[in-house]
Amino acid sequence: MATGVSHGGVSLLVVVALLAQLAGAQPWQACGISGNYTSNSTYQSNIKLLSTTLPGNVSSSRDLFAKASVGAGADTVYALALCRGDMNASECGSCVATAFREAQQLCAFNTDATVYYDECYLSFSSRNFLNATTNVNNIGLMNTAIVSSQLPMFDAAVAALLNATADYAAANSTRRFATGEQGYDGRSYPTLYGLTQCTPDLSPHDCRSCLGVLLGWIPRFLSGREGGRMGGVRCNFRYEVYPFFSGSPSLRLAAPAPAPVNETPMATPPAGRSRNRTRTILAIALPLLAAVLAVTLVCLCLLRRRRIPTTDLYSKNPEDIEGVDSHLLDISTLRAATDNFAESNRLGEGGFGTVYKVQMWEHWTTGTIVEIIDSSLRGTAPVEQVLKYIHIALLCIQDNPIDRPTMSTVNIMLSSSTVSLPAPLKPICIV
Repeated sequence: MATGVSHGGVSLLVVVALLAQLAGAQPWQACGISGNYTSNSTYQSNIKLLSTTLPGNVSSSRDLFAKASVGAGADTVYALALCRGDMNASECGSCVATAFREAQQLCAFNTDATVYYDECYLSFSSRNFLNATTNVNNIGLMNTAIVSSQLPMFDAAVAALLNATADYAAANSTRRFATGEQGYDGRSYPTLYGLTQCTPDLSPHDCRSCLGVLLGWIPRFLSGREGGRMGGVRCNFRYEVYPFFSGSPSLRLAAPAPAPVNETPMATPPAGRSRNRTRTILAIALPLLAAVLAVTLVCLCLLRRRRIPTTDLYSKNPEDIEGVDSHLLDISTLRAATDNFAESNRLGEGGFGTVYKVQMWEHWTTGTIVEIIDSSLRGTAPVEQVLKYIHIALLCIQDNPIDRPTMSTVNIMLSSSTVSLPAPLKPICIV
């Protein structure tokens, strides 16, 4: 059953069908209302000309995307095609060629036609839409099956997965494409799978904005559905309770915390490995959070170029640090990092005494960053995880705000073991 609805002034075609039957229902078309052309007209000839060149252009493109126009004046045809980011070149070219043929049948003599397949989509029009950043000819598909229980929790998990993949797709400078999976309840729906994609010519901001509009429709059209997708000619998303994309996912998210069954207080966890694991996680996370805050404060002090009035309440003698219980760096590490509190490493004075510079960047570039970690953490904390936290911290204090990850991206970086982190540049505040 198909019904046309309107949302925010944008026409949205919602097709209700069992997703198990969707393969046979392809393609899904959205025919425009801008006008018609006649048989053997110049406009039809221009469509046929594009159908001989665009499939090859798309399949030969590294991002499986192409757009073009042919003709002049009212006979100009503008066309755009995009293949799913996990398709190969041969599948892509074949899909777009088929789309040209079927678009002219499903939207016969219509100057504005869009057809969608699982693997690709094609849109052509007499209106120039090639530089637009918002969706047109939107389509939505929903599964008629409703989740059996804990609907709000399911919807929240879907939203978290799709927002995470949307962030990843927008930051992907090649194909603006991302796939993801997330553990769920381990019973009815062990894993959720998601995919988001934009046309590669969109900027990261425009891509994320486009996807954000689509994701905003989920509560109205897809709440509680076991699967669904929405998209237009600029961006699209899909989620399912079964695998539907090729290859390994771009990111993996941990399962959400289970909803509480009642108000009964939880039993005290048994002593042993789980308690030790908690202490280990806190031992890693809290000191590193302190490190990020410390670096940020030093940066602010340097950039403001002003001194804070000091008093005699705090000793300026480096030896007095021996009595301070440092949770990140012990005194021997501080001595090594500051060359025994050398005057050449002295930055100034603050409310807590003399401030010294630490050569963190040198340790990072030489691969010896582990040397500045508190010795009590060595042997108990996974070194790779510690290095990952420091890597993310360096990205968060990049001089150019564009180079700093958003908080949602940081969350992906922290929770996923498959996301590759970009190499940080040396911040001005690290000397």
